[in-house]
Amino acid sequence: MSRETRSVFDSVSRRELLKLAGGTATSLAIGNSVSHAEPAKKTFRIGVISAGILGKPQTRNGHTWHFAQYLHPTCDFDALNKHYPPVVDAWQKVYRNPKLHFDMLPFPDTQITHYYDADPSVAGPFTEVFPGVQVATNLERMVEEVDAIWMGDASGKGEDHFDLIAPGLAKGLPTFCDKPIGGTVAGTKKILEFARQHNAPLMSGSIFNYEWGMEAALRMRDAGELGELEHVSARLHSRYRLDGWMIYGQHPVWTVMGAGVEAVSMFEYKDTCHALITYADRYPCHVWYGQPFEKFEYNRTDVYFKKKLYTFTPSIVGDFSIGHKYEMVRMADSFRQMLRTGKEPNSHQEILEVTAIVHVAVQSLQEKSRLVELAEVMV
Repeated sequence: MSRETRSVFDSVSRRELLKLAGGTATSLAIGNSVSHAEPAKKTFRIGVISAGILGKPQTRNGHTWHFAQYLHPTCDFDALNKHYPPVVDAWQKVYRNPKLHFDMLPFPDTQITHYYDADPSVAGPFTEVFPGVQVATNLERMVEEVDAIWMGDASGKGEDHFDLIAPGLAKGLPTFCDKPIGGTVAGTKKILEFARQHNAPLMSGSIFNYEWGMEAALRMRDAGELGELEHVSARLHSRYRLDGWMIYGQHPVWTVMGAGVEAVSMFEYKDTCHALITYADRYPCHVWYGQPFEKFEYNRTDVYFKKKLYTFTPSIVGDFSIGHKYEMVRMADSFRQMLRTGKEPNSHQEILEVTAIVHVAVQSLQEKSRLVELAEVMV
């Protein structure tokens, strides 16, 4: 670990780090991965696709510019200052700072080679900021020239996702498909079935799954030393609106850990909503979208084990930007590991259930918070 990276953890003792990581070695807690001393056997060529929002392009799509950037080794800051000046300072200090790399960056075996937008006129700035990337104007041609697909969607509704990733899936290319993966339960089923039909590894989920604290909670759960996982209360700080729930409500829903949901009841009041998520074989979990906050953290999660309550936010030792970089890097690395192994990070069942939960919650609202079973929309 670099001196600059170590400075982030100076205020935390080794014992506290081990405690944060659920008893796992510190190197694992900060996301240590394959040694960069090992030469890359292959460089994976990544084709990045920017989804639209009801036919309009996302010119500075945060889930391509911010999340996928770690798959590319270089960044031209002069071009970044020209095309995206508000982020330059943060990228230099944290997000593209080579001295803050968690012993992982730059990835030795990935490179973005193509960038596709349905409106090719908005793709040029990305190719200037990330040298070596070319504008793709035809998806069918692009999938012949790449090894994997990353489809990013910061705020869209998912209506174009199938059409954007189908050419790559048809070739069996490992594919990241952003949330909301299919927009509807039927749309999500269509994507999942198409990926299975063509044996294409598929990744979809939430960046919340890659927070430092979330990874620690999962290790605690799997170790079993704190007893049974009884309850999760997953909170999103930004204020609630129903249209926002359809997109961003997926984040806390992913945080409740695992498939097997039976039913959902949701209640809304002004700019907050609460959803009760029930299971046949475990305690219920709680999603709160619109929790007040004093300091911006984006979300907070309480994980109730039999013997301990574990609470976390995205921050690492109080610094949100470092924690946010960590979760973005870990998500990109999980995609990279899927390219290397063919193993999908999340089950298709869990992906489908998250879509169903979001839609069932709306049905519950329309029916005075009735507890609605997922089976009612999963047919």
